[in-house]
Amino acid sequence: MYFLNYRRTVQMLVLSMSVALAFVPAGAQKTTKFTPRRAKDAARHAEGAARVLREVMSVPERAIPRDLLEGAEAVAVCPGVLSAAFIVGGRKGDCVISRRTQKRTWSSPVFYNMAGGSFGAQIGGTKTDFVMLFMNEDALKGMMEDKFEMGGEVGVAAGPVGRSLGAGTNPTLDAGILTYARSKGAFIGAALKGVAITPDNDLNEAFYGRKATELIASRADAPVPTAVRAFPLQLNRYSARLPN
Repeated sequence: MYFLNYRRTVQMLVLSMSVALAFVPAGAQKTTKFTPRRAKDAARHAEGAARVLREVMSVPERAIPRDLLEGAEAVAVCPGVLSAAFIVGGRKGDCVISRRTQKRTWSSPVFYNMAGGSFGAQIGGTKTDFVMLFMNEDALKGMMEDKFEMGGEVGVAAGPVGRSLGAGTNPTLDAGILTYARSKGAFIGAALKGVAITPDNDLNEAFYGRKATELIASRADAPVPTAVRAFPLQLNRYSARLPN
């Protein structure tokens, strides 16, 4: 009798749990691989991207024009990519990208990887920082795929540097993506060729519980987690429209 009562009790508990789970939204049932170490990885990538942007913009005469940053739909920064990766391949760099939200602020950074290819003006150095400006929605669509290769349907060009765009007749401004490279202190517009950008979903899912394609497609004005706030804060600092 005791055994039968115990068995009946266990069956009732299992049935109750099944009914309860049936009413939980599908997204809430999803478990993530979040760990403190992965949170530190996310913070490190965001802080590295913020540092590169801050250093690049610290010399206005040789920086990205602020009106370009103001008009960009998204900005990606890939800090400290080994130059050898663009000569023999096989190595990859880490990239962080934030996009404009509905209120024109910057979103939580999404994590990607860069591999392969080369850039037009080889400026040497063991490590190179890359910056990419996605100037419209069409240019950003490639980042919503599992793999995006520079130079496909979207035009890619070396971005201009300096305080402003001047007369605004620079032909590179017709490109959907403007790219830059910095090595040994030199920051120049550099046309990236044959570069593949792929989502780092191991980190995105561990930190956000969502894939890169879902994150980058959203324009929601959601709070940015404190651990990765450094990058969008730097973008806000340098993309505010300057007074006339």
